[in-house]
Amino acid sequence: MPDQPAACALPQDLPQDLPPPPPARRVARVQVRDGTVSSGERSVPEEVPVALTFNGTTHAVMMASPTDIADFALGFALTEGIVASAAEILSREVIVVEEGIEARMWIAEEKMKHLSARRRALAGPTGCGLCGVESLVEAVKPAALVDAAGLFSPAAVLDAMAALGPLQSLNHETRAVHAAAYFEPGRGVLALAEDVGRHNALDKLVGKAAEAGFDTSRGLLLLTSRVSIEMVQKAAVLGVGVIAAVSAPTSLAIRTAAAAGITLCAIVRADGFEVFTHPGRIALIPSERQDHVA
Repeated sequence: MPDQPAACALPQDLPQDLPPPPPARRVARVQVRDGTVSSGERSVPEEVPVALTFNGTTHAVMMASPTDIADFALGFALTEGIVASAAEILSREVIVVEEGIEARMWIAEEKMKHLSARRRALAGPTGCGLCGVESLVEAVKPAALVDAAGLFSPAAVLDAMAALGPLQSLNHETRAVHAAAYFEPGRGVLALAEDVGRHNALDKLVGKAAEAGFDTSRGLLLLTSRVSIEMVQKAAVLGVGVIAAVSAPTSLAIRTAAAAGITLCAIVRADGFEVFTHPGRIALIPSERQDHVA
């Protein structure tokens, strides 16, 4: 086996001065409503392949909205554990090519050796049972332990979600993208990211928060999607103590949030929400408390 994985970065001589694609496009459509047929246009979100490369080697290609790609790259590197801080990325650039977008990052050679070794361990030859086991372990690895001591009123959770809606400009235009946002009581929504993929939106938010240097233990993570284990794992990297989501969590997400010390609020509506883990960060009156919640 070679010492380094085969490089599959985009050729270096491709055009590098192309404008980024727009986040949404107008397309023709035929509408059928109440028995009436009409022609017209609708705005739909753009979706492009984004290659995330480290030291000239492509690590992953994600389908994403063509916005905030530099933040996406940083957030991805952090949530994947490739780097521990933004300072560990020596350089970062976004290149638009005909085939999509390449986010080029350069990291210290020691970090790259570790990344290459991890890729080799998870790839392996076809039919090697151990490789599958290692891949499964990697997929369900525990989230980082979060130690955030904030206390939030139920009204603060509801106010946070109410503030998110008006700021989702791309979703207002297309009705087809997810959002992730960081909110602090008294300060409002401090950072927001939108993407066709819920994981991508959260990675972009992680990148934005890292660039801004927020003390995320003071606020809430807002999600417009369901909460899966990957979202909890990424939230733990962000360092927030509370997740507030519009949709419901999976059972594995609940177990992961409980183990990570994260308060998981979901099914947030105008009239209330449900708390699945660590309710101590929500200032509930005694009659509202559920002692059996982790």
